[in-house]
Amino acid sequence: MAHEQHQQLLQALHECMEECNHCFNACLQEDDVKMMAECIRLDRECADICSYLEQAISRKSPYVSELASVCAKICEDCGKECDKHDSEHCKKCAEACFKCAEACKKVS
Repeated sequence: MAHEQHQQLLQALHECMEECNHCFNACLQEDDVKMMAECIRLDRECADICSYLEQAISRKSPYVSELASVCAKICEDCGKECDKHDSEHCKKCAEACFKCAEACKKVS
């Protein structure tokens, strides 16, 4: 699977990773951090798998399809959690997660 074939996915992965990192940091600033614990945890998981898949694609890993399937699941879970919260950063993160999950499903 060539890097060029996955430009849309690479962009979605990078945007999702950035939004998850932003959400993670913003959640840590919330008044009730405990209430945001699951959101924070999933932001971290999602940012990490997106970053890893982005690297795997760039090095033409033979596991891209399998990793994309796992990434789609984590992105969906993170998006669902973020969607439960009213803050702008969570809503933007959920949107990026759902977009990334769809892009991952196209290659998994």
